[in-house]
Amino acid sequence: MTTVTDVEYHADGRTMIGRLAVPDGDDPRPAVLIAHEGPGLDDHQRGRADQLAELGYVAFALDYQGDGVPMSDRAAMMARLDELWHDPERTRALARAGLEVLLDQPRADPAQVAAIGYCFGGHLVLELARAGTDLAAVVGFHPRLATPRPTDAANITAKVLVCIGTEDPLIPVGERLTFEEHMRAAGVDWRMNLYGGAQHSFTHPQVDRIEVPGLRYDELSAQRSWRAMLDLFGEMFG
Repeated sequence: MTTVTDVEYHADGRTMIGRLAVPDGDDPRPAVLIAHEGPGLDDHQRGRADQLAELGYVAFALDYQGDGVPMSDRAAMMARLDELWHDPERTRALARAGLEVLLDQPRADPAQVAAIGYCFGGHLVLELARAGTDLAAVVGFHPRLATPRPTDAANITAKVLVCIGTEDPLIPVGERLTFEEHMRAAGVDWRMNLYGGAQHSFTHPQVDRIEVPGLRYDELSAQRSWRAMLDLFGEMFG
């Protein structure tokens, strides 16, 4: 059993509403921060928090778009993401705001914290790691790998896993290779899993509905990448 709560907090001049899920019990548990895809926090990502709590983690699905709902105007959403990408301090502040909510929970063990993110949310948690945040693990699912501050990879102390589809038009091979160079130069403990035939947003069951070329759900790749994440958690948290 788990306890689920919608938590209102403030960041980037907006009211954010995230989903907190806590497993039953009173012992400290590893904590997982979850960052949604570009449009905004939806029921699928809320369900991720619930799912992780059922596995024994304290989980918080943050909100970086506002009001705990996806943005309906795609052009406005893309413009905001572009602004955030060019302003790493803003992006990192959004991630830290969610992390603070997570670590305010008495059951969250501050020595055992992971951050996972999807699409731009993957970029967000990678930026959190590049800021030198004390994290045990960071996992990006089809994340944007490029960063305005590549040398900040030297600040990463977490183990890093990125899961990417080979046919993702938004994460070209060159971007993958550059990310590899940054991780290698910084001496990061990192891994990159490639899923043959998978496109962008391959983890989201509803992505096909928006009919955007290059975005496609792939159930098998979604399952495999989730297991890869849990394997890393097992390595870090036992």
